[in-house]
Amino acid sequence: MNHGNFIELIKYTAQWNDKVAEVVVLENAPRNAKYTALSIQKQVLHILADKVRNKIHDEVGESTYCILVDEAKDASNREQMAIVLRFVDKDGFVRERFFEIVRVEDTSSLTLKKEISRVLMNFGLQIDKMRGQGYNGASNMRGAWNGLQALFLRDCPYAYYVHCFAHRLQLELVAASKDVAPIWIFFSTLNSIINLITASPKRHGELQSTQEIDIAHMIDTGERETGRGLNQIGTLHRPGATHWGSHYDSCSDLLNMFNASCTVVETLIKDGSSNSIRGEATGTFKVMTSYEFIFILNLLEKIMGLTDSLCRALQNKSQDILTAMNLVRSTKDALQKLRLEGWDTFFEEVESFCKKHDIDMPDMNAPYKAGTRRSCQQLDDITIEHHYRVDLFNDTIDYQWEELNSRFSEGTMELLILSSALDPSNGFKSFKIDDICKLAEKFYPQDFTVKELRLLRCQIELFEFEVHQHDLDIFQNMSTLSELCQVLIKTDRSKAYYLIDRLIRLVLTLPVSTATTERAFSAMKHVKTVLRNKMEDEYLADSLIFYIEKELSVDIDSDSIIKDFDTLKERRVPLH
Repeated sequence: MNHGNFIELIKYTAQWNDKVAEVVVLENAPRNAKYTALSIQKQVLHILADKVRNKIHDEVGESTYCILVDEAKDASNREQMAIVLRFVDKDGFVRERFFEIVRVEDTSSLTLKKEISRVLMNFGLQIDKMRGQGYNGASNMRGAWNGLQALFLRDCPYAYYVHCFAHRLQLELVAASKDVAPIWIFFSTLNSIINLITASPKRHGELQSTQEIDIAHMIDTGERETGRGLNQIGTLHRPGATHWGSHYDSCSDLLNMFNASCTVVETLIKDGSSNSIRGEATGTFKVMTSYEFIFILNLLEKIMGLTDSLCRALQNKSQDILTAMNLVRSTKDALQKLRLEGWDTFFEEVESFCKKHDIDMPDMNAPYKAGTRRSCQQLDDITIEHHYRVDLFNDTIDYQWEELNSRFSEGTMELLILSSALDPSNGFKSFKIDDICKLAEKFYPQDFTVKELRLLRCQIELFEFEVHQHDLDIFQNMSTLSELCQVLIKTDRSKAYYLIDRLIRLVLTLPVSTATTERAFSAMKHVKTVLRNKMEDEYLADSLIFYIEKELSVDIDSDSIIKDFDTLKERRVPLH
């Protein structure tokens, strides 16, 4: 009964759209016409995809842009490269548009550059207009001599490469986990616990049924509030190797479902199907109910709760690089405050959790001996409280803070330091005329002539006087560079301060993360499934562009598509 998605959708659309019914005739078509053949479906998809790409090209116009690139394998285990354009539109909003996905024979930097250049040139996007590159930290991408970023810098020396901030955060987690031994052991144990509890549908069902009982009890006792979206039944999530949010979710889930998880493990101890399962469950329960495991679980949930907002913000499409750096700075300050002032409050929270779940707490004033890294001569001077406060609490926070500090070091990022002189937050407190002029002169000489550089200083001085002396409301309470760009356009000051507007757009073009390319790969899983494993790459690319058109918010005029299809019909009669 079903003749395929394409034909069925056309039939459905023709029922309420007279234009489609007239143009795409299914019932009354000549026998030799092939309006619904596979090749015609592909041509229709090509028309739709080209409309989207041309619309994006019109949005970019003559402005500068940045490319975001990432690679992944599809369902057929072939390498695909996603290309995303980042630019500032005419209204001052930062846009990231998925532009193309290309199959590549290999992931060498030369192959990637060749394919990217081909795609850009096919749609009239000049390489010399590129002002930023955003990739992950792989050697073929970031290599200083033969990496992709180095090859593009030879053609366009002002296409500055910024390592994906979101990937830096993942590296920070890995480095911190490896340096603090108890944390590394904890994550290994956490994986084993989640695998044991979620290994079968029966255990998963028991976990959820136990949650229902626990939630109902807590609502009755007033421990939880009722409301829409609250008290949902969930499951435990495994921490992923490359997703910071997954580690936070894993710790948070286990804290929220701790009683239900213990119930499932206790059931396995009593009724496990084999000695090995009962033995594994016994060991798991012993670890889960130990004070050190509970302490680290609460500690990591606390620390990663502070960094989770940063992780999510770095994946925002419209995020600008100055705001990202401010968020990093705020996160480091929050971690430092937790280390200096948060011990007493945190210890009380752990103590409360242990009492609630009947977990034995050690005597904090007793000497600590087991597992210490210190010499035997120092054992008598080390209490259990010292171990947990210094060796775990302080050390874990210190490693997190140090890694954030080194991964996002401003001392080695002169471009970002000078760019911060444009920051409008705190009443333009960071606004520095000399730094702004140096930014344009040193990093964007191709975008400003010598005459324009002199005029830029005059415009900045006039703008600073207008902001501070006139105390205009429109420039107050700004927090991001993107807001400043939008206000300049709304008030028509972008014409008077056109050089400032140009410089702001260049800084906003700098990439923050490659999250948009990863979203394209997520969409690819829906378009090219195992059943569509033989889909041609060109067909895949056009299908993907059509598939995520709604996410791009690119509105395509349906009349123009029908007009193009009419032209296609006139050129091929009958249509084969």
